[in-house]
Amino acid sequence: MTTVLPSRRRRRLAQPGRPNIWVYGLLTAFVLGSIFPFYWSFLVASRDSSMLTEQIPPLVPGGNFFANAARVFDTVPFWKALGNSVIVAGSVTISTVLFSSLAGFAFAKLRFKGRNALFLFVVATLAVPTQLGIIPLYMAMAELGWANELQAVIVPNLVTALGVFWMRQYTVSALPYELIEAARVDGCSMIRVFWHVCLPAVRPAAAFLAMFTFMTSWNDFLWPLVALGPDNPTVQVALEKLQSGYYVDYSLVLAGTTLATVPVLIVFFLLGRQIVAGIMQGAVKG
Repeated sequence: MTTVLPSRRRRRLAQPGRPNIWVYGLLTAFVLGSIFPFYWSFLVASRDSSMLTEQIPPLVPGGNFFANAARVFDTVPFWKALGNSVIVAGSVTISTVLFSSLAGFAFAKLRFKGRNALFLFVVATLAVPTQLGIIPLYMAMAELGWANELQAVIVPNLVTALGVFWMRQYTVSALPYELIEAARVDGCSMIRVFWHVCLPAVRPAAAFLAMFTFMTSWNDFLWPLVALGPDNPTVQVALEKLQSGYYVDYSLVLAGTTLATVPVLIVFFLLGRQIVAGIMQGAVKG
C-alpha cells in the first residue's frame, strides 16, 4: 500500500532546509576571527609601538603605515627579499605541480614493475623530519658551490612527496581509464595524454597544490636562514632581521609582515577561484 503525500509536504521534504540565524552567526564569528589577526597587524603597522601600552588600544588604523613601510625598506633589503621570495616560491610551485602531476599520473594510471613499492617508498619519506637532512643538504649545496645562492633553496624543493601523494590520490578518481584508452586509440602519445587529458581533469587538485606549495615556500624560514647569506635573504629571513635588536619595534615588524602577506593573498584569490570552479564543475557533472 502506497501513501500519497500532499504536494505542499512533498515540496517541503524535497527542498533542503534553510540555515537559521545560529548558522549565520557562527559563520560570521568564524570569518571575523580569521580576519582579525590581519586587521590587528595592519592596525599596529599604521601606528607607533606606543599604542600597545595603552589601556584601551584604538581600533581604527592610524596614518603612519606608509612611513613605517618606508622604514622597513630602509632597515633591511626588503625589495631584494621580496624578489627572492617570488623567484623561489614561483619556481618551486611550478616545478612541484608539474612533477607531482606527472608522478601522480604514472602511479595512478600506468602499470609498471615496482609501482606499488616505489609509491610506498615515496609516502614513507613523509615520516622523515626535514630537520634531519639540513646538515648533509648544506654540505651538498656547499660542494656544488650553491651556498648563499637561490639554487640552494629551489633545487631541494622541486618536488615533494606530499604533492605526489595528493596528485596520485586525486588522479585515481578523477581520470577514468576509458579517456586514456580513447586518446591512445586516436594516436596520442602518453605525454599528450597527460597534457591534454590528465591535466584538465586534475585542475582543481593542481590549483590547490599550487596554492599550498606557494604559501609553504613563501613562509619557509629555517632552510633559507641556513642556506642564504644575510645579503641575499628571502622575506621571512628579512622579517627576522627586523626584530633581531635589543628593542623590538612592533610597528616596524608588523608593517613588514603586512607587506609580506600581500603576495600570498593575491595567489590565494587567483587560485581559489580555480578550486571553486573545479569543484562546482564536478558537482554539476555528478
